[in-house]
Amino acid sequence: MGSFSIWHWLVVGILVLLLFGKGRFSDMMGDVAKGIKSFKKGMADDDTPPAPKQIEGQRAPDVTPTPTAETESR
Repeated sequence: MGSFSIWHWLVVGILVLLLFGKGRFSDMMGDVAKGIKSFKKGMADDDTPPAPKQIEGQRAPDVTPTPTAETESR
């Protein structure tokens, strides 16, 4: 008595389609998908470090490469 059967879920689904309509429901799901994609893109943009700014007339700092496994074995 406490759980819903397949018939309860079917009636709820039909009521949702009647209230929102097929077009509105698919539009809402499309908007949700766009929001998720935008969020993922924003999170990926935050992971990349900002490029160092170089002021005209100044020399870039010398960067020594860190040794890797390939260069250490030589």
